Amino acid sequence: MVSEVSSVVEEYLEVIYRLQERYEIARTSDLVNMLKVSPGTVTNMIERLERDLLVIHEPYKGVRLTERGREIALSVIRRHRLLERLLVNILGVEWHKAHEIACKLEHWIDKHLAKRIEHVLGYPKTCPHGNPIPAENGEIPRGEGDYSLISEMNVYERGVVSRILEEESTFLGYLEKIEMKPDTIIEVVEKSPLNDLITVKVDGKVRALSREVASRIMVRKT
Repeated sequence: MVSEVSSVVEEYLEVIYRLQERYEIARTSDLVNMLKVSPGTVTNMIERLERDLLVIHEPYKGVRLTERGREIALSVIRRHRLLERLLVNILGVEWHKAHEIACKLEHWIDKHLAKRIEHVLGYPKTCPHGNPIPAENGEIPRGEGDYSLISEMNVYERGVVSRILEEESTFLGYLEKIEMKPDTIIEVVEKSPLNDLITVKVDGKVRALSREVASRIMVRKT
């Protein structure tokens, strides 16, 4: 078992956690796409992580985090989301740019500085994109209510945007343009017969979303 991990290992564990949260398992192809590296690089890293008992590899399926791997991933995510809050709330960084900046900084602060940032911010529960900030002990705050992806909602259902699951800057910039941010009220107006286009009202304005976009936004139903 490794006692310390590199920033590269932290990055892999963080991405595996995000994928596992959404799909229950992290597929190699998804890791390649999210990390923008070659399949061979991902395969070699998975072998290393498995040797270090940080992941469990299921052939032809993907990888899952071990308890130790999950602990490290949550520590990285905690630092990342606190940094996003610091960047947006205190430093005035644009909402759609905070994620990529935090990606560069998250490996360079320790848990003590993260705790200090949390205190200065007033102990926020979520990042600017609505995703929960893990507590120092790894516990994840659970919101109350009935949650669903926009892609899974029925016509005429209403809800409040709660989480943006995809935090890539171009995607976030698009959501900012159409005013689709956490705490925004939305209503599903129409779903195309082929189920590939979903029309919603965003604070009264009609917007057309692809299924891909709608599957990356979570709402709390009202």
